[in-house]
Amino acid sequence: MKQWVLVVIVALGGVLPGQAQIVKDYLHKLGSFIDSMSVKGLDRRYIDAPQHPWQLIVRGNVNQSILSMKAAGELEGIPYTAQPYLKTEPSQYVGLWAGYRGYGFGYTVNVGGDKGSYLTFGATGGAYGLNVRIHNFENDHPDFNLESSIIAEGHEEDWQKVQLMNPIKVRTVIADGYYLFNGKRFSYAAAYDQSVIQKRSAGSLMAGAMYYYGHVDYSNDLNGDLVYLMHGLGKVKLWQGSVGIGYAYNWVPVRGLLVSAMAMPMLTVVNKIRAYGFATNVEQLAQDPMFDADISDEEWDEWFYGHLRVIPMGSKTFNSGMTVNFDARLSVTYNFDRWFINAYGQFNNFRYSHQHTSGHLNDWFVNTSVGLRL
Repeated sequence: MKQWVLVVIVALGGVLPGQAQIVKDYLHKLGSFIDSMSVKGLDRRYIDAPQHPWQLIVRGNVNQSILSMKAAGELEGIPYTAQPYLKTEPSQYVGLWAGYRGYGFGYTVNVGGDKGSYLTFGATGGAYGLNVRIHNFENDHPDFNLESSIIAEGHEEDWQKVQLMNPIKVRTVIADGYYLFNGKRFSYAAAYDQSVIQKRSAGSLMAGAMYYYGHVDYSNDLNGDLVYLMHGLGKVKLWQGSVGIGYAYNWVPVRGLLVSAMAMPMLTVVNKIRAYGFATNVEQLAQDPMFDADISDEEWDEWFYGHLRVIPMGSKTFNSGMTVNFDARLSVTYNFDRWFINAYGQFNNFRYSHQHTSGHLNDWFVNTSVGLRL
């Protein structure tokens, strides 16, 4: 604890001696409060609070987000069904997590796959916890399956790999909190941020709540043809709030090894979507002589996308009824005194529907990490 205070004081640089002492006293009180909250009521036969309070973790992350949309309509008088998929390749991220007694944050950036980043926050104590995960990414090469007789035979694959002129932008925010009914002997933190150590096997009923926000936006002029095929849908915002009761178990087969599993049915009590509509000039451009002109592909793209426009037409919010979701997580940790290694994963599925358009967003990730207690 003293080392932590000294590091902060040094970082403050030119603070006056009197002010530095005030800050030092305040941080000491804050650290003592966090220490007491982290170990309050714990059965030390089952859960141990490490002597070194800091966790510095190097993380590797593999994740994939899949946005599936489906629409049906007519193009040049010919019926079609379109099923575009914003399906990123499994993306690799690397980053750091820093925490003190279960309170901390982390940041990772991609090194392969989609262009994006993760920002995470966590606060875990003896019987409670809150975790927030913010994922921003974009993709300009969605899988696009267009089923229609307007596509010449043998050219179906040309529509499955589309290079968008402007990328689709996606942001997801997931916040989940929990309360443990057996927080004296079972620790969620031991499995997911390693701020404490589970010494004996134990389980607990747990109450949980989850909030989800998703924002999908491709309403750029250069994506006017995609907006047209999606019946004017160019941007979507989704909100979901769920509560549930589940069970988690920490299995300690040998000293240092922890296998943790959690399963929780959840009732979604808030489930709404806001759909943003846009008008396009695709039909007007299709009637222009240049549309069928005998020019190169590069010249046609320059003309078409140079004149393509989308015009905002307003938004509408739709509320869905209550649904039942299922949250499941698995974690494996091995402690080497001050060092530890860990891996855990999570999967989320969110569905929406808007007039002729429907779809779902799947979001999964697997974290691996190597950490050191300081």
